[in-house]
Amino acid sequence: MSSRLRSVRWLLAAIPATIIAGSLASERDGADGTSSPAATRIAYASSFAPARLSRADSAFAKLVQRLSEPGGYFDSDNLISNETSYLHVLDAMRRLKVQGGAYIGVGPDQNFSYIAAVRPDIAFMIDIRRDNLLEHLLFKSVFAMSRNRAEYLCLLFGKPLPRDVEKWNSKSIQELVEYIDGSHTDADVVDSVQSAISQRVRRFGIPLSTLDLETIARIRDAFVRDSLDLRYSSIGRAPRPYHPTYRQLLLEKDRSGHQANYLASEDAFQFVKGLEARDLIVPVVGNAAGEHALPAIGQYIGERGEKVSALYISNVEQYLIRDGGFAQFAENVKLLPRDRRSVMIRSFFGYGYGFGTAGAHPLNVPGHYSTQILQTLDAFVATYDSGAVRSYYDLISKNYVAP
Repeated sequence: MSSRLRSVRWLLAAIPATIIAGSLASERDGADGTSSPAATRIAYASSFAPARLSRADSAFAKLVQRLSEPGGYFDSDNLISNETSYLHVLDAMRRLKVQGGAYIGVGPDQNFSYIAAVRPDIAFMIDIRRDNLLEHLLFKSVFAMSRNRAEYLCLLFGKPLPRDVEKWNSKSIQELVEYIDGSHTDADVVDSVQSAISQRVRRFGIPLSTLDLETIARIRDAFVRDSLDLRYSSIGRAPRPYHPTYRQLLLEKDRSGHQANYLASEDAFQFVKGLEARDLIVPVVGNAAGEHALPAIGQYIGERGEKVSALYISNVEQYLIRDGGFAQFAENVKLLPRDRRSVMIRSFFGYGYGFGTAGAHPLNVPGHYSTQILQTLDAFVATYDSGAVRSYYDLISKNYVAP
């Protein structure tokens, strides 16, 4: 981020939004069906109003602190998922009636699609990287400022609002994507929204350093800069050709051919937005194989009288087996309150691992480099306790749920 842009953003953070909106009130909508930059800022004005720290925010911050542990390192920014197959487990989850309870997941907003499908009472986003917590605070702010999906995407990507944004609730995800792709990025809107985000994240009660605030701005800058072409990337390495764009992830389908991203329907979006508003999506800094975060989450779920409905672990186990942390992770999972419908969602990338040099996992859907694998937590615990998990291949090839 340039020093000039950063200084503009911090200056705007100190200007009341009503002044920004009021000084531009005479400008009209554009002729192309989008709001003019001024009208967009006016439309956003109520969202820009500084939020106050409430008792609920304080309780939210205390819970985050209670569950978290010191952050660690992973060589990826993980701003978005790299799993095109992330929706392929939803058909089986519906069949198993995986609903309600407590959801636990790693990483950024692919979790919201699982949350929209499972409809949990509470959700926890655990990740070894503090940046993941900061990204979720960004998302939490944007949800709070958005009336619907169209406004959410415009806020996130720095686009002008459609003139009739309130009527966009019934639009398809394809129409939303086409609108974002066809709209210019407005620098004034970008900066005004960023100033509002900077104010909101500080009102959640979580202690944030100057570096944290700059990191949140940097993460948003990536969404604004790359728009729907944003891809997952690893530190020091360019995105791989099979890494999907954010556009591809939005338009992905489950095995039945249904678009099931949380932004594919207004109902799904509003459910996630409602959980965020009630502080029921809780970001946690922690190692899944650590001695505190995941056991503490399990303890808190038990205190609430809940069971885990779904644990999304991506391909974290691959690294835990490599680095010697898998046994502690398995013990942590055993402590989670569960029932016969509790499931684990994992992803597998590429080929090999016992399937042959060019062999795909039996669950792989042609055209996808990643494969999503579903297993009940009972089956995971039983397989681990039997001593049958001696390698990553054992983990991804035994006792999974048929699609």
